[in-house]
Amino acid sequence: MKSTTGTMTELLRAALLAAPSLNAIQKATGVRRQTLASFMRGEQVSIHLASADALAAHFGIVCTMPATKRPKPKGS
Repeated sequence: MKSTTGTMTELLRAALLAAPSLNAIQKATGVRRQTLASFMRGEQVSIHLASADALAAHFGIVCTMPATKRPKPKGS
């Protein structure tokens, strides 16, 4: 998959659309095919974080945080 940016939802949906088989993804990640298909079509707006983590690892999607100064928590 080419390097791109977007929300996790956008990246996962794009990867699922490009995947040859939802059955193979289910076998590789443990995420149910029905969940994958529903999420891919936008019928299900979210998935569990554990499922998103498994899919991201499978597709090689990496999350990064920008190296910007973060505000200190209140009381610090």
